[in-house]
Amino acid sequence: MKSPWFKEEHEIFRKTVRSFMEKELAPHWEEWEAAKDFPNWVFKRMGEMGFLGITYPEDVGGSACDYFYKVVFCEELPRSQCGGLNMAVMVQADMASPPIDILGTKEQREEYMVPIIKGEKICALGITEPNAGSDVAAMKTTAKKEGDHYVINGSKTFITNGSRADVITLAAKTDPDLGYNGISLFLLDTDLPGFSVSRKIDKMGMHPSDTAELSFEDVRVPKDKLLGEENKGFIEVMINFQGERLVAAVGAMAGAALVLEKTIKYVQEREVFGKPLSKFQVTRHKIVDMMCEIEAARQYVYYCAWLFDQDRNPAQEVSIAKIISTEMALRVMHECIQLHGGYGYTAEYGIERAYRDARLATIGGGATEVMKEVVGRTMGL
Repeated sequence: MKSPWFKEEHEIFRKTVRSFMEKELAPHWEEWEAAKDFPNWVFKRMGEMGFLGITYPEDVGGSACDYFYKVVFCEELPRSQCGGLNMAVMVQADMASPPIDILGTKEQREEYMVPIIKGEKICALGITEPNAGSDVAAMKTTAKKEGDHYVINGSKTFITNGSRADVITLAAKTDPDLGYNGISLFLLDTDLPGFSVSRKIDKMGMHPSDTAELSFEDVRVPKDKLLGEENKGFIEVMINFQGERLVAAVGAMAGAALVLEKTIKYVQEREVFGKPLSKFQVTRHKIVDMMCEIEAARQYVYYCAWLFDQDRNPAQEVSIAKIISTEMALRVMHECIQLHGGYGYTAEYGIERAYRDARLATIGGGATEVMKEVVGRTMGL
């Protein structure tokens, strides 16, 4: 459908991204799914293509593009056919690195943002803990100042890129007595003594994306690795959630659209009782219902992308977008499996894998229930 948000340059970029996903990444999805891993060359190759620095400023190697180039990238990402890889890339480009670019000193940005955008350093975001997910203020990990260092103790869990990361954008309490007002952010290099990967976590979906539990035992982090001001990290964590949730909404919508695209092709080719499935009214109506849901979500997500490009913290609108898009994706994929019949339940067509991968989007980055709480509060409820 025509859109006022995209110009010719965006569509040229879309063709480049789509070609890359389909030709360089999609051929490997079965291998990476079976291995529950993918090679690090993917990050470097994406860095070479400029995909990891789309909206970042030129002084750190980014392209300084408007946010709709990011939307295009996230819309085409599902064509890699590898949800776990997509998750890892979005963490690299849209979740772990924005605080570094925004809060980092000139030296920190040069040391970390440049290689992150090139795909030479892999980053992770260390927020979630065993007893503190969306309730960030409940985190237990501490960072105690001792001379020229902070000594960090604690653990993190459900950390995407956790076992392969070179650096972690880490949240820890520098003053536990202050609650959320005592949280700070750090750049933690994973080669420091005392850091360890406790385990890699097996998951329902997103298999090629490593999800790890991390341990910090007296990890001494130099004080120049403090990111931003001490005890001022909570607000940045909350604002950073908006970019994370928005790319999740875009990805869910685009993933649903791609699965529907595959399903339409299938029902046009699959014959039952002497005619294609698409010639049955019940099939056509299901297809139209799904298309309507996808397009409604698409247009609202585009509006939120425009808002986000103006202001990093449109919390109400982005939360609504995540609810609408991620819940819609599950409904669409459920119906697409049904239209594929027995084949939809097999691994052959990839629909069941897309459904398993999509299930995370209603949980990660703030579960649907948390998003409803955010919206409710912005309404004064």
